[in-house]
Amino acid sequence: MNWIILILGGFFEVGFTLCLGKAKEAVGSTMYAWYAGFVACLFISMYLLLKATQTLPLGTAYAVWTGIGAVGTVLIGILVFKEPATFLRMFFIATLIGSIIGLKMVSSH
Repeated sequence: MNWIILILGGFFEVGFTLCLGKAKEAVGSTMYAWYAGFVACLFISMYLLLKATQTLPLGTAYAVWTGIGAVGTVLIGILVFKEPATFLRMFFIATLIGSIIGLKMVSSH
């Protein structure tokens, strides 16, 4: 169950970076709505990370949480913000995903 909580926390990390990027592009009340989403996602993400680390090893949990956030943020950048999807960029994202899976497989919990 704590791995599910940790993964959800990682998805909310992606959510707060999406909101931050959208707020940068927005103006007026729409910008403030994106910033509110940023704060909400940030709070939820941190709370879920905190809950997951009560039983999962801290180093593993943090690495997986940031890895999910990094992979998700790069994918959001490519899909939403039209950032380049170069071969090397995708290669290193794939190695990061492999590392996240590896950490999960060798975790004692």
